[in-house]
Amino acid sequence: MRLRLPADAAAKALGAEAVAAAVLREAAARGIEVELTRTGTRGMIWLEPLLELETPEGRTGFGPLLPGEVAALFDVGFGDHPKALGLVEEIPWFAKQTRLTFARCGRIDPLSLVEYGADGGLAGLRRALGMTGEEIVAEVTESGLRGRGGAGFPTGIKWDTVRKAGGPRKYIVCNADEGDSGTFADRMLMEGDPFSLIEGMAIAGLGTGAEKGFVYLRSEYPDAIAVITRAVEIARGAGILGDDVLGSGRAFDMEIRVGAGAYVCGEETSLLNSLEGKRGVVRAKPPLPALEGAFGKPTVVNNVISLATVPVIFERGAAHYRDFGLGRSRGTIPLQIAGNVARGGLFETAFGMPLGEIVEEIGGGTRSGRPVKAVQVGGPLGAYFGPDRFDTPFGYEEFDGQGGLIGHAGLVVFDDSADMGQLARFAMEFCAVESCGKCTPCRIGAVRGVETIDRIRAGDAAAIPLLEDLCETMRDGSLCALGGFTPYPVLSALRLAPEDFAPEREAAE
Repeated sequence: MRLRLPADAAAKALGAEAVAAAVLREAAARGIEVELTRTGTRGMIWLEPLLELETPEGRTGFGPLLPGEVAALFDVGFGDHPKALGLVEEIPWFAKQTRLTFARCGRIDPLSLVEYGADGGLAGLRRALGMTGEEIVAEVTESGLRGRGGAGFPTGIKWDTVRKAGGPRKYIVCNADEGDSGTFADRMLMEGDPFSLIEGMAIAGLGTGAEKGFVYLRSEYPDAIAVITRAVEIARGAGILGDDVLGSGRAFDMEIRVGAGAYVCGEETSLLNSLEGKRGVVRAKPPLPALEGAFGKPTVVNNVISLATVPVIFERGAAHYRDFGLGRSRGTIPLQIAGNVARGGLFETAFGMPLGEIVEEIGGGTRSGRPVKAVQVGGPLGAYFGPDRFDTPFGYEEFDGQGGLIGHAGLVVFDDSADMGQLARFAMEFCAVESCGKCTPCRIGAVRGVETIDRIRAGDAAAIPLLEDLCETMRDGSLCALGGFTPYPVLSALRLAPEDFAPEREAAE
């Protein structure tokens, strides 16, 4: 009997380890030989722990499973059980997806190169090894891939800048410092399919002339750190990394660097300072990291999802990837649905799905059953979208046109009990706490923002124009997105629910 159960951090938090122990204990007591493989998660977090049984028809699922339900599962021979879900890949929530970047997550043993290769792994790297750096970069450019970490900058342009830069040493830096609330795609991929990230970084190195890479991630991700560290060791032992990548005579190697968890280190120049052992503060630009990045050398800084998508592009071709999406937003986007929502998890789909469909149909509305009041898209610096804007297609330019941003594609849902005034205050307070202190608009502006919102909620409506002026100063004068984007949640909350800034709401609490 071959079973699969996630060892992903989310599944563990929901009791996967206890379920695994119960399965092995029950099998031993009954004399049944069981092969239990630990995988990543499929992304259907509301069904975790999700135990899968391999059958000739495909994998059937049982979840969310409790340890006390395992014995009954053996009693019925893994058949008619209250938690039976049928074929996992036919569950409507999963079947509606277009899985490219996350195609292997939940399906394979994350640390098995055999399973990785059998599922298309390394095909992209092998193809790239037969191409010149210019051809590799052209393929990425043609695909339309843009940065999935927040800015949405065209990946091919960044790579080409580094490729053309002079100097004997260049670097590939993976920004895995996933700090946005409601986001978990980077962690999920590093824990569920780490070789795809390694392969993508190796292709980036071949394309730009970089022979060294770094993955920078936060200490709050112990499982991801352990998995990606072991994956690098396995890849190096198999000749995927090192002085002779897959016997090609070309070199690329990488290492893992762990940061202390400062939110501002998700900004690329702060990350580079931390990577170098310095204090994580923002650098003024220019020079751009593509010309003077890590240790003063030309550096590609890309997000986990951007780099892990590269092998798909080289395996299937740029045209195949570019055919998904809308406008200038090409390919797929891993939506991370969280907050007060019935079905939270990772849903990968082509760009273009309306926000309302994501929230109401995919997410199933609120978990509380109350009406949706707002959805914050793009992390703690993202704007709040009310139902009046649920027809907005999920795309970079489309969200920008509505005063929002996609960011890392995290969506946090709130029902009609949410206090938007308090949430706006939290945005300013968050910025004040997390600011690196390098620039005045962010360092001082966020503190003044908290004070100004408190004045408004105390009844001083005349302070609203002051808050709007302060937001304009922060947006235009901050050195990085921390201060520059904090006005997004503040002003959108004020637009969406001005009544929540009134003293009556404060008094009611």
